[in-house]
Amino acid sequence: MDVLPSSQECFRMEFITNRSKDSLPLSHQLTDNLELLKQVYANCSDVVFRSFSIGHQTAAAVVYIDGLVDTQLLDMHVLGPLMKGPPEGESILDEYISSSLSVSSLHHVEHVQGVIEHVSDGHPVLLIDRLEYGYSFGMSRWEKRSIEEPAAESIIRGPREGFTETIGVNTSLLRRKIKSPALKMISMEVGSYTRTHVIVTYIEGLAKPSLIEEVQRRIARIRIDGVLESGNIEEMLEDQPYSPFPQVKSTERPDVVSASLLEGNAAILVEGTPFALIAPTTFFSLFQSPEDYYQRYMISTFIRWLRYLFLAIALLLPSAYIAILTYHQEMIPTSLLLSIAKSRENIPFPALVEALLMEISFEALREAGVRLPKQVGAAVSIVGALVIGQAATSAGLASSPMVMVVAITGIASFMLPQYSFGIAIRMLRFPIMLLSGFLGLLGIILGVIVLTLHLCSLKSFGVPYMSPISPSRKDGLKDVLYRAPIWAMTTRSVFANENNEDRQPPDNGQTSA
Repeated sequence: MDVLPSSQECFRMEFITNRSKDSLPLSHQLTDNLELLKQVYANCSDVVFRSFSIGHQTAAAVVYIDGLVDTQLLDMHVLGPLMKGPPEGESILDEYISSSLSVSSLHHVEHVQGVIEHVSDGHPVLLIDRLEYGYSFGMSRWEKRSIEEPAAESIIRGPREGFTETIGVNTSLLRRKIKSPALKMISMEVGSYTRTHVIVTYIEGLAKPSLIEEVQRRIARIRIDGVLESGNIEEMLEDQPYSPFPQVKSTERPDVVSASLLEGNAAILVEGTPFALIAPTTFFSLFQSPEDYYQRYMISTFIRWLRYLFLAIALLLPSAYIAILTYHQEMIPTSLLLSIAKSRENIPFPALVEALLMEISFEALREAGVRLPKQVGAAVSIVGALVIGQAATSAGLASSPMVMVVAITGIASFMLPQYSFGIAIRMLRFPIMLLSGFLGLLGIILGVIVLTLHLCSLKSFGVPYMSPISPSRKDGLKDVLYRAPIWAMTTRSVFANENNEDRQPPDNGQTSA
C-alpha cells in the first residue's frame, strides 16, 4: 500500500522540481520553511537558524549568515523587541513589525528564492509561523578595505581617493561628486552561482537612451557561472572581442568615472572589484589622463604630444632599427654606421634575432617586477635590466645600440596612461618587428596600414573607435590633438545626447581685456 507524502514532503519536492524558478512561495508553516532552508543550506556551518518566540506565544526564526550580519543591531532592534511581544494576531503583528521596529531597511519576502537572495546578500530574514511571507532587514556588515589612493593611476595633482571592492562604497563616492538626482543607477545580477551585483550608472538627459538600453541588453544576455572581476564582463561586452585594443575603458578613479558620466558615457560598477568600466570609449580617450584637466592647458597639451610621440617610439623604434640596419644602411650617417658596425662585429645574430631576444628579456623582467613583492620588485627589475644588459653586451650577445633602443622603447611604453592599451602596443610591437626583419621599411608601412585599417573598423557600443578624427568632428578636436582651455570646451563629446550637447555657454564670461 502506497503512503501519501506529507505536506512537508510535497513542499520539498515542489522546491526541488522548481529550483530554478523564483515563483515558489513560502509556506504558512514555519517548520516547513525551516526544514526546506536547512536542506538548501546543508553542510553550511556559517548559516545560522535562530529560533525564538514572539511574546512567548508565536514561533519565529531568523536566518542569516555569520560574518555578513551586524549581530548587535539584530539583537538590539529585532530580537529584543520581538521577544517582549506585541498583542497576538497576525494583522497586529504585521503592523507592529512595520511601524515599531527601528530598522531603516525592511522588505517583504514572499518566495523561497527571495529568502536565499537576501540571506546571501547579508540581510537577516525573519520567518513567522502562520505567515506566508517573511521580513528582510538591512543589517549587512562585513570587513572591507578603506578608501585609498589608486595604485595603478597615480597622479601629482588631483583627488587621492579610489574605488574599493565594496560596490556600496563606490556608488557613494560617485554620489559625493555628482549630487544631482539625474544620476541614475540600475542594479543587475550576473552569474548563476556568484550572483554578482552589477550597477549601470548614467546621467539622465546626458547619456543617449539607446546607449543605456544597449548596455543593459549586453549585460542581461551574459550567461556564466560566476563573475569575480570586471574583466570577466568586459570581454563579453566588446563589439570585436578578437581585437587587441580595449573597447571598454577601465579605471579605479571616481573622478574619471564622474567626468565620463558628464560627457554622456555610461559606467558599469561590479561588486568585488575596484575597477569600473566606462562605455563607450575611443582610441584617443585612452591617451587622456585625469591630470590633464587639473593642470594648465599648455602643460597638458605638451604632455599629450609627448604621449603621441612616445606611442610611435614604443610601437616602431625597434622595427625601424631592424629595417634600417638590415636593408637601408645608406640612411645612416657614415660615422654612426661605423660606430654601430664596430659594436656589432662580434655579435653572432642578425639584428632581428638580437632585437627579439632583448625585447623578450625586457618584457620578462618587467612582468617579474610586477609579480614580486613591492619592496623588492622595483629593485629587481631595474638591477636585473642593468645586469642582463651589461652581461649581454660583454658576452657579445647584444650590441650597445640595441640595448639603448630596447631601453628607450620600454620607457616609451610607460608613457601611456591606460595599462590595457599599453599592453596592446607592447604586443603589436613584435609582429611589426618580424615584418621589418623580412621586408624592411616596406614591412613597417604595411604593418601601420593594416593597424590603421583595423582601428578604423573598430566600434565601441556603436561609436567609431577613431572618432572624432574619423568620422571628423571639429568640436571634438579640442580634446584630441591638444587640450583646449576649460572655458573653450563648450560642447560635450559624441557620446552625449543630441538635445544636451552644451557643457557651458560659448563665452562663459571670457572677455578680452
